[in-house]
Amino acid sequence: MRNELSMRARVVITKKYAAEYAKAPKNLKSQILDQVCDVTGWSRDNARRRLNSKASGPATRKRKPGPRRGSSRYSYDMLKVLQKVWAVSGGQCGKHLAAAMPALLDNLQAHGHLKDGEDRYSAQVRAELLAISPATIDRRLAPAKARHPLRGKSTTRPGTMLRNSITIRKAGDEVEQEPGFFEADTVAHCGPTLKGEFARSVNLADVHTGWVFTIVIRNNARVHMLAALDAAQRAIPYPIAGLGCDNGSEFINHEVVEWAAQRDLYFTRSRPYKKNDQATVESKNNHLVRRYGMYWRYDTAQEREVLNRLWVLVDNRLNYFTPTKKPIGWSTNAQGKRKRLYDAPATPMERLIASETVSPTQEAELEAKRDSLDVIGTGPPDRPDPTPADQTGCRQNPPPGGTNQTQTARPERHPTWWSTPRGQAPAGQTQKQVTPRSRPSGYAGT
Repeated sequence: MRNELSMRARVVITKKYAAEYAKAPKNLKSQILDQVCDVTGWSRDNARRRLNSKASGPATRKRKPGPRRGSSRYSYDMLKVLQKVWAVSGGQCGKHLAAAMPALLDNLQAHGHLKDGEDRYSAQVRAELLAISPATIDRRLAPAKARHPLRGKSTTRPGTMLRNSITIRKAGDEVEQEPGFFEADTVAHCGPTLKGEFARSVNLADVHTGWVFTIVIRNNARVHMLAALDAAQRAIPYPIAGLGCDNGSEFINHEVVEWAAQRDLYFTRSRPYKKNDQATVESKNNHLVRRYGMYWRYDTAQEREVLNRLWVLVDNRLNYFTPTKKPIGWSTNAQGKRKRLYDAPATPMERLIASETVSPTQEAELEAKRDSLDVIGTGPPDRPDPTPADQTGCRQNPPPGGTNQTQTARPERHPTWWSTPRGQAPAGQTQKQVTPRSRPSGYAGT
């Protein structure tokens, strides 16, 4: 009989005995196994496994809670509005954008940039934007994120004057517990070459709150740097208590040191070739100046005017609408590996208010200023160019027609910066004459 039964018949017999086998006591299970083995010819282990399998039914995989694969709890309209809000925020990461989402949506609605029923925006889309997690934001925005391929050049040159008499502030020193200490740096808008005169952005960042101030100057002359520092002191809504800089000659000079001494500011410098000593402002150089000003060359008064208008908008966005995280300590995970701990994301304005260094009147003024800002619109009046119109002692670019003519047009650039193939010299010049100045060996400037 064993050889006459087909596999289908054996399965039917096993299924018939399965229910009885599952309910039977131990002594009866042995008898059922003997009967099944005699009929089907299976071994006891095989028969036991098949009876148990049939008794328990087909194996089912428990599905995890949440939406099924291929479906989404967030609509396509939400994705398009999220891309718009992300672009308005300046390309923030998911954690920061999720923290700033309520303020950004309120601002965009208050100024008419998001209207219910227009451009895919609705109450349902707003609810989805407020409920979306930071990780989902990063996943949904991944296709829209891109980086500019250009890279900058270093223009920091060591200043030998007074350097040994200025206090060194290192990366491991105690972090300031009150607002007011600013790190300062300059970013060169030189394009692909350091030849000629070009604009520079002076960037100040508060170590405690993250408050930023950015302004463009014509070059690194002392008079322009002092004018930029005066403009920063007028624009920042709380007193500057200290100033830290790198070893560049634009900061390490008698004029700037005297400026700080007259205002009783704590003046420090970083160690040479140690960018971590200026970590706060160095990070702002990247995601403020380079992100919005990019790596192009700017060397005319018209371009400086446009940049100063841009920096007003960017500074307001970062100070009032862009949350940041600050390290607060270390912990250890289950494997014994050290892990950095950060506080909750907060905007520089919120950190300034939380520090309790401003009065209730100033707090109300800051909140009113934030509510009045249009995160997409043109913003407040233009920031004046600190570069004097005619400053004796500053290097001037002669006009194309001669030194006695009034300069009204853009100074002529090197005609082959952008058109000459790489590795090929322009006509009438040798290869050595057009090669940009290389960075000194081992140099780690800005």
